[in-house]
Amino acid sequence: MYTLPKIERFNQNVLSKYYIYNSVFITLPFDSIDNTGALLPLFTEVCDTGYKKMETPKEIFEFFSKKYLHTDVEADKIDLMFRFIQYIERQIVLFDAIEDAAFPIVNNMEGRGSLRDIKEKSEARGNNEELAEFLENFNVRTVLTAHPTQFYPGPVLGIINDLTQAIRDNNLLSIKQLLAQLGKTPFIKNEKPNPFDEAVSLIWYLENVFYNTAGDLMHYLETNIAPNGNIKNPIIQLGFWPGGDRDGNPFVTTDITLKVADRLRTSILKCYYFEMRNLKRKLTFSGVDVLVAELENKLYRSVFYSTGEIFITLEEFKSQLNKIKTIIVEKHQSLYVDELEALLIKVNLFGFHFATLDIRQNSKIHDAVFRDIFDFYQNNGSEVFPKNYYELSEAEKCKVLTSVNGNLNPIDFKNEMTKSTIESIYAIKKIQEGNGELGANRYIISNNENAVNVLEAYALFRLSNWEDPSVDIVPLFESVDDLQNAHNVMEQLYTNPVYAEHLKNRDMKQTIMLGFSDGTKDGGYLMANWSIYQAKEALTAMSRKYGIKVIFFDGRGGPPARGGGKTHKFYASLGPEIENKEIQVTVQGQTISSNFGTLDSCRHNLENLLSAGVTNQVFNKDLNKLSESDKEVMTQLSELGYQKLQLRTKSCNLAVE
Repeated sequence: MYTLPKIERFNQNVLSKYYIYNSVFITLPFDSIDNTGALLPLFTEVCDTGYKKMETPKEIFEFFSKKYLHTDVEADKIDLMFRFIQYIERQIVLFDAIEDAAFPIVNNMEGRGSLRDIKEKSEARGNNEELAEFLENFNVRTVLTAHPTQFYPGPVLGIINDLTQAIRDNNLLSIKQLLAQLGKTPFIKNEKPNPFDEAVSLIWYLENVFYNTAGDLMHYLETNIAPNGNIKNPIIQLGFWPGGDRDGNPFVTTDITLKVADRLRTSILKCYYFEMRNLKRKLTFSGVDVLVAELENKLYRSVFYSTGEIFITLEEFKSQLNKIKTIIVEKHQSLYVDELEALLIKVNLFGFHFATLDIRQNSKIHDAVFRDIFDFYQNNGSEVFPKNYYELSEAEKCKVLTSVNGNLNPIDFKNEMTKSTIESIYAIKKIQEGNGELGANRYIISNNENAVNVLEAYALFRLSNWEDPSVDIVPLFESVDDLQNAHNVMEQLYTNPVYAEHLKNRDMKQTIMLGFSDGTKDGGYLMANWSIYQAKEALTAMSRKYGIKVIFFDGRGGPPARGGGKTHKFYASLGPEIENKEIQVTVQGQTISSNFGTLDSCRHNLENLLSAGVTNQVFNKDLNKLSESDKEVMTQLSELGYQKLQLRTKSCNLAVE
């Protein structure tokens, strides 16, 4: 059967339906919707004409109000503009819901980049053993980050979910009701969302999308690709920034960090509880029913009757599930064992943490905090730091920072930033006690410029009574200059005896974050991407020289202006001179809902990321290596782009002046 091109499938299943359902939206019995829907096309036409005449926004709107509103009352004009915005917001929701409903039709879910495609290519090329080895050593980590202006409130998310299903079912009555509900549901809260609210909004995606999608993906791999039906490596990992990203949100407090960590644990336990409750209806066999009921009860108490207490450990939960599995296999003909294994896969993926809560702070803040800590020790006659510390060379400072120990107490400091920074260290330890090490085990330093920035963060743990911290210190190199010098900074760290011992305790792994967003603003799109490519090559070579397994964490925004683009194609193109055992990438704002907002889109994009790794390391191994002439051309192009950006920036600055 002939398959229509993607653009035609989109026009038939998205665009055409949008026009139909938008006309339904306009006819709903609400005066404000009716008037707005009628006036908006006229306003669009006036804007288009006025823009071509180079009129100002104020001139355009004044012309429109005189021609169509017949009022000079300012409040009426403002009210109409707000109604335009509200109407467009709801049109976007409608379009998103239609697009989500049509996603598996518009996109070939079993085509290029899918797990099925990986399996068939592997079998055809005789790469099965190599693919199995790859799956035991490769990870994809999507890290959800928050922008409070880019999130729908919870009730709207629920409407989108229900509307998507109604459109998929062609249930016109339900669609009309949901559109009416949408018209009456506020999109803006009276109060600005705090970081905890942002976290709750994102956890919705963890519970309703990532939990099932990641579990199903792993189940497919174990059932269809793994030679022994078992993959020990947690291929899909989740990261989380709301509540931990102090650099991205100044309103993050230690209390919020701890609340978010508790919410993540409660959310994953709730997911486990609902699965256990469903299994209880099936696993009614002798010797099994009692064990299932006991697990269900302990999970229930940990979720619904708990004020922080956990009535079951992760080890106990896994042990009991495996015990149940053994009994089912040996005594009950493996009945429902697939459902039980699906739960076990999720428990192995998400533990009691669900997603790793990253802590991030700016190096400039650390500089000020360290000055405060230095003054505190000096005023108390302590010899933790030499009196001439700030007169020392960088190498001498590094030696001091890796020799300090202490037992700092946050209440000893008046400066709120110093107090909260020290508290964040103790918060990480507390989160690890409740959620496991993966609950929070990464400390990211934004705007990292040198080795001292990294070792200041490391010293903070040592000064907070944590001699061997089970935490990865992650430098974030952002500007073009910092990217070019990153490999020299890392060599200083790799050759520092104390930091080298720390890396030994961390399985000889070093995560390095690279900032596409700031690099793009600093040097332009091509210069930023090429600088990052070159930095990765240099960092890979330096890390391999010292036997370190380097992991790159990319701060890629959603749109190209923030470093985004075709993410899976980017990773598939990396050559053998760049370490690529893990794909770690931030997913920001609206990109979360557009790329990972539904089960279908989440599955499609996670499979594409995994496929990018397979393509680069199995199917096209050693084929993506750039020649010296290729590199020379890229360097020339990026330099030209950078020069043009500088000229344009200079012209804009002169125009402003």
